Amino acid sequence: MVSARAVGKSYGALRVLNGVSLEVARGEVACLIGPSGSGKSTFLRCVNHLEQIDSGRLYVDGELMGYRERGDKLYELSPKQAAKQRRDIGMVFQHFNLFPHRTALENVIEAPILVAGKSRADATRQARELLDLVGLGDRADHYPAQLSGGQQQRVAIARALAMEPKLMLFDEPTSALDPELVGDVLAVMRRLADAGMTMLVVTHEMGFAREVADQVVFMDGGVVVEQGTPAQVLGDPQHDRTQEFLAKLL
Repeated sequence: MVSARAVGKSYGALRVLNGVSLEVARGEVACLIGPSGSGKSTFLRCVNHLEQIDSGRLYVDGELMGYRERGDKLYELSPKQAAKQRRDIGMVFQHFNLFPHRTALENVIEAPILVAGKSRADATRQARELLDLVGLGDRADHYPAQLSGGQQQRVAIARALAMEPKLMLFDEPTSALDPELVGDVLAVMRRLADAGMTMLVVTHEMGFAREVADQVVFMDGGVVVEQGTPAQVLGDPQHDRTQEFLAKLL
């Protein structure tokens, strides 16, 4: 589902990604871990072309993201073409990004109606099912300010799912939450994983990574330092840098 091949990304003189290569199979959950500034979130944003890559190739479901290739050269897609690719990829951010002036239900139906062209009736029916899925069926008419952080994040997950994505990206979805609210969001993500959703998750929740991930990728300094199963990377890390990082968390 995701194939990254020697992906590079710089901001001026700062090299943020330096030849990142990894594969995520369909139905697999991959967790990216590592210290702040290691390039995890930047890589996630490159997957759906919210950030342009400087080198390498990034494919989602066999399709080159953000560019078309002619010979050995890449030509960036138009914003409209890139947005069309992005429709198949759901993304959940740290800070919810809900429309404050719309209810939970209205937040979820917005994109299916405006982007996917669904009827309001169909979009509303689907949105209510998704809000039930994330445990918020009774909060459909609440505005974001009337919801807790954990509830807002679950609305954000429902909103991403409303576009029926084939891939879900999570950028530290629990980092802005109070500790007692984290469990509800992780429970929704576990249900998605159990249902076979392909997920790429940037997280500091090692328990979630150990329990749910098919592979764990440890990044530092813009490179993949170590990757493997949770048992390998979290239980028996081989690289000194991985051991040092995990010793501070586990």
